Amino acid sequence: MSTTHPKVSVVLPFFNAEKTLHRAVESIHEQEFVDFECLLVDNNSSDRSGEIANEWTGRDRRIKLVSESRQGVMFASNYGAAQSTGGYLARMDADDWAYPERLTLQVEFLNHNPEYGAVAGRVKHVGEAQQTEGFKRFVDWSNSLTTYEEISSRRFIEAPIVNPTAMWRRETMVKHGMYLCGDFPEDYEMWLRWLDQGVKIAKLPEIILDWHDSEQRLTRTDPIYSDKSFYEIKSRYLAKWLEEHNPFHPNVAIWGASRISRRRARILEQHGIRINIYIDTKSNRQIEKEVIYYKELPKAGTCFILTYIRQMNNRERIQEFLEDRGYVEGEDYLLVS
Repeated sequence: MSTTHPKVSVVLPFFNAEKTLHRAVESIHEQEFVDFECLLVDNNSSDRSGEIANEWTGRDRRIKLVSESRQGVMFASNYGAAQSTGGYLARMDADDWAYPERLTLQVEFLNHNPEYGAVAGRVKHVGEAQQTEGFKRFVDWSNSLTTYEEISSRRFIEAPIVNPTAMWRRETMVKHGMYLCGDFPEDYEMWLRWLDQGVKIAKLPEIILDWHDSEQRLTRTDPIYSDKSFYEIKSRYLAKWLEEHNPFHPNVAIWGASRISRRRARILEQHGIRINIYIDTKSNRQIEKEVIYYKELPKAGTCFILTYIRQMNNRERIQEFLEDRGYVEGEDYLLVS
């Protein structure tokens, strides 16, 4: 083990997590990779969480307890990162379980791939199937993205990284910043910002974390994780991407003429994007703008298409249709949601 700074700093913020904190910390304590420190960041807990954390500091000298008075996981995570000393930083949540090989696999990846600034991993969804079916679908989709190319090109569908699986280099954090405070999901904004600034991110093919879902999880209860917040921040970065990559900028065609699709796509207009036409699978839909039937789609190279379709199966069928028509992802169209 290093006699100076550890190789990895694990940042684990918690708030009133007495039911799950021991399990989460234990999973870090039992890592195969031993050259780490784990910073437990108490974010104003009023239950037994602080006692549980303090017990762990007495049991394992690599585990340290600090506190952040500003309420919010963003503040707690940033404070933990600021107090850390490792060359690599790993995020962990207080209600999850990291597999014993997690740190080993991620350290090996970053050691052998210096061009990458961060690496994440696949997760196993743990939750009541009927109550959390939507999250299960998201996990299946997220687990399907492993390469940098997939993560980069699909980032405007959903958040491509499950936050508590992430590990990144200290220099990545220093150069590109950590979580920002705002009315948006702080982790999704950070991934969008890092990818926008050229950070290469990969995902291990292995499952490295049990991701526990519940009705109390912040992503279900905090307004910054609402659909509206996701679409606002997503649209901001998507508009920037279009300005740099769309050969017909500021004009786009939107695949999806339903009321929901139009409402989501119109957020782009606030950022200078002009919607010329809509594409729909119904041949007689009438709205405020021109709608063309999808079978009458113009040839590739005449417009840039954004597919505002949320259902995964439909999205895949649309992609297959576009590819058959000669459209190239990233050049002629982009999958968004």
